[in-house]
Amino acid sequence: MHIKQAVAARIIQLCQERSLAINALANLSGVPSSTVYSILNSKSMNPGVVTLQKLCDGLDISIREFFDSPLFDGLEQEIN
Repeated sequence: MHIKQAVAARIIQLCQERSLAINALANLSGVPSSTVYSILNSKSMNPGVVTLQKLCDGLDISIREFFDSPLFDGLEQEIN
């Protein structure tokens, strides 16, 4: 799994845990829903840290909590 796939999976996981729709997360975080869907569909090659922080704010968690998941263990190397 690559980092962008892990980020997308983590967003989905957190939304499911909170019974939160993707559009609701977008509204809570102030991030356009098109941006959130781009991240989830892997169209966004590099979701920015500011966008991730806004999503975390909408989820009421810290960046540390976001990345504190087994999804981020053993990621494939991104440098080719």
